Amino acid sequence: MKKRVTLSMLLAAIGTAVITLFVIRRKKRKKMLLRVAEEGYETAADILYPGKSVGSKLQYGPVIPV
Repeated sequence: MKKRVTLSMLLAAIGTAVITLFVIRRKKRKKMLLRVAEEGYETAADILYPGKSVGSKLQYGPVIPV
């Protein structure tokens, strides 16, 4: 009986930790996307993923098609 109670408490603790982690990640992601949307860069890779490098073809300003 005691092993069963201990096992169920362990599973409950793991489940609570997983749910808490999920909620925290979702909250962080939502906050980041709201900040990005306020600035108007919904699809800009350098804003969405600041740690990753951007390709060398990045051009600022008006671009004349070739």
